[in-house]
Amino acid sequence: MKEETLNFFEKVYEVAQQIPYGRVTSYGAIAKYLGAARSARMVGYAMNDSSEKDVPAHRVVNRKGILTGKHHFSGTHLMQQLLESEGLHVSDNQIQNFDKVFWDPSKEL
Repeated sequence: MKEETLNFFEKVYEVAQQIPYGRVTSYGAIAKYLGAARSARMVGYAMNDSSEKDVPAHRVVNRKGILTGKHHFSGTHLMQQLLESEGLHVSDNQIQNFDKVFWDPSKEL
């Protein structure tokens, strides 16, 4: 992997580590915060590659609150279980009350 990609991933991880317990953010919100608004997919790649790191990847969902990264977690429903253990309600693979639990790093950091 290129060095600039690795550096971008590290920046993504730094932001993701700031997501408060019981809150979620989106791939696009992280990308926008990092000044790379069109790089939501790269944020997704970083989350996919974060399993060996101390990163709460389960708190990063798509812009509609859908658990699009769930297949990268071991177990059938691990991403949903982790979110529900933090008090979030998930129905049909989507965060309920998404606007109330959404965390925007550009407004918080």
